[in-house]
Amino acid sequence: MSIGKPLIVQSDLTLLLDVNNPSSDECRERILAFAELVKSPEHVHTYRISRLSLWNASTAGYTAEQVLEALRTFSRYPIPVHAQTYILHETAKYGRLILEKKQNALVLTGDPSLLEEIDRLPSIQPFVLRKNSQELLIHETMRGSLKQTLAKFGFPVKDRVGYTDGDPLPIDLRELTASGRRFSLRPYQTEAVKAFLAGDNEGASGIVVLPCGAGKTVIGLAAMAKLQTQTLILTPNLAAAHQWKSEILDKCDIPSGSIGEYTSEQKEVKPVTVATYQMLTYTRDGKFPHFDKLNQNRWGFIIYDEVHLLPAPVFRITAELQSTRRLGLTATLVREDGAETEVFSLIGPKKFDIPWKQLEQKGWIAETACYEVGVHFDEPSRRRYVEATERQKYRIAAENPNKMRVIRSLLRLHANDQVLIIGQYIEQLKLVANDLQVPLITGQTPMRKREELYEKFRKREISILVVSKVANIAIDLPDANVAIQISGAFGSRQEEAQRLGRLLRPNRDQSQSRFYSIVTSDSLEQEKAMHRQLFLIEQGYEYAWLEADELLEARSVLHEIE
Repeated sequence: MSIGKPLIVQSDLTLLLDVNNPSSDECRERILAFAELVKSPEHVHTYRISRLSLWNASTAGYTAEQVLEALRTFSRYPIPVHAQTYILHETAKYGRLILEKKQNALVLTGDPSLLEEIDRLPSIQPFVLRKNSQELLIHETMRGSLKQTLAKFGFPVKDRVGYTDGDPLPIDLRELTASGRRFSLRPYQTEAVKAFLAGDNEGASGIVVLPCGAGKTVIGLAAMAKLQTQTLILTPNLAAAHQWKSEILDKCDIPSGSIGEYTSEQKEVKPVTVATYQMLTYTRDGKFPHFDKLNQNRWGFIIYDEVHLLPAPVFRITAELQSTRRLGLTATLVREDGAETEVFSLIGPKKFDIPWKQLEQKGWIAETACYEVGVHFDEPSRRRYVEATERQKYRIAAENPNKMRVIRSLLRLHANDQVLIIGQYIEQLKLVANDLQVPLITGQTPMRKREELYEKFRKREISILVVSKVANIAIDLPDANVAIQISGAFGSRQEEAQRLGRLLRPNRDQSQSRFYSIVTSDSLEQEKAMHRQLFLIEQGYEYAWLEADELLEARSVLHEIE
């Protein structure tokens, strides 16, 4: 691109951003409200405007004119007519269909032509009790399923039915934690809670997106204190459930005996119950016995921790929980299965988001430098790779034995740091742990042993941990300042963000953290690595490229890069 405005808007709804243009940062910040990053080579980044990105922008108050005005401000050429039409059409959709409660019935209202179009959809018929030209009367138990189905057909529903209050529960945030530290909400945490609760019947359901280490749990606790009602907290694993219990006990004044845990370890239902997704999705004879037990309580609030991980059965269950206020917490709404519309329709729209780099600049999360380290095959491995199937190619490249010498070089460079070595394949991780004579944590490691090793790491009694994907989420290791990724789940943007998130809690000495991703050069793994990095690049991170051989002089090389 030549010097001029930084953006080209194309008729297929892709946006090309010249990152070398002086206005590129300002442009990027504006378009992220309604577009998502697709790819990001060196000079031109590609964004895409989608149906869902426009719906989320609409729920945040953006109009079609505001979207078009941002594009006109930065676009080098006139905006194609097709793109303008699509933006006008999709942005206007949110609010055209409104679900309300009238005289103890659910009513879907909208303009007659739209209602007639919807009524002709065969999959909508089971939800409709009665119809006229102005409205459709809907089964009260079908609230979630209706929204879910209509979203799939491209019709977002503005849900104004409201919520049941649930049984009351006094909850207050402490000014001094149980562990003796001063405690108050950070400014952006206060904004997030306010945004979540904003609105009348439409308030108190939606998603808060913040990086790991930015205090999403605290936002959940603050929302609980505002709503003063019995709360169900759903978490991705046992470690996360334990951390939620610990945070509640540390930061909340709550009646004694009010906190329960419903997990594989114990099953108690209390006014505040922390459970795992696995318990909800457990089936027996086609039924969900644990969900049925939990659903007997009068919850006024449900928190979905790491909401981007929701398994499909939880979507189905959540469709039945639409009368309860819902808060989803996540570092990224990215899902490789394309189920973002499920999250939008059943949990709610994105209510609050803030760029990771903005929090980094203010010191709320650690400054982190990212590196991609290229490793070559030895000749036998290269021959195996060339002869393998596509899926085998990825694993052969991921388990490249030459990665071991890079790991050793990085450990010499970071001899005084707290290092996590993270990978996908258990056999590979076992080899690394045995070679280095350091502890290994996988899904087979008993929970008590995991927590013991995590605690030793926090106390700096051990400085290196080898971990599988069980450490991708919900692990609080504030002193970890170096992560070495040796393999991952294909091109998962979500996983890349979660793994970098292990380093984002500010270090004691405020030093920079470092994230290394070791990949096999000229391989399928390197191709997938480009896709994995997209979300983080969207957040403003840059990956510096290093050849493995350069690490022999790593100190000087890293100094030059910075």
